[in-house]
Amino acid sequence: MGSKNKLKRFKENETFDNVIQPTRDEVLNNFTLKGRWNEHFGNDKPITLELGCGKGEYTLALARKYPDRNFIGIDIKGARFWRGAKTALEEGLDNVAFLRTQIELVDCAFAKAEIAEIWITFPDPQIKYKRTKHRMTNDAFLAKYKHVLQEDGVMHLKTDSEFMHGYTIGLLHGRGDEILYAHHDIYSNTEAPEEVVSTQTFYEKQYLEVGKPITYLKFKIK
Repeated sequence: MGSKNKLKRFKENETFDNVIQPTRDEVLNNFTLKGRWNEHFGNDKPITLELGCGKGEYTLALARKYPDRNFIGIDIKGARFWRGAKTALEEGLDNVAFLRTQIELVDCAFAKAEIAEIWITFPDPQIKYKRTKHRMTNDAFLAKYKHVLQEDGVMHLKTDSEFMHGYTIGLLHGRGDEILYAHHDIYSNTEAPEEVVSTQTFYEKQYLEVGKPITYLKFKIK
């Protein structure tokens, strides 16, 4: 994407009422929406997060499917989720918002037990050992997710990385967390959850075209 297009999208994001773009300091220091996200939506419906939402394909698909829930896509790259935010406005999806911030600040952006569900879709697996601290399902991240999730809140991980899938399963087993569903090739399973296989992200479609298996994991953090 050219720099002019990025700048245009950044400017347009500033005009969207479904896009929130706080500074890092604002998130770290008593973020105004923390614990008050239902006020932003104007209702008390359950909130689902998509972490690393990219263009927001999953956020939009779930929002269409579940109008009785609110959805927030989170990504640091505003030029990517511009597409999702614009589509949500065009379709009148008032249960959608996009937050531009770092994933590691999730527990600063949301209050304890404010979130009902979290989706992680196709994160960078950070395979090198020295990158372990950046894996979005490591112990530190799981602690942040547990803080913002309600007691019965669930996590979803969908990835093309067998490494990420296996790493997360092993970690969850070791921690004593509850694995609700796991499959190493979800599209080969005729009984796969509909919400998992009915939506494909931009990159997921490319993986499927070359026959790359897509893994899926649903779990609760204890």
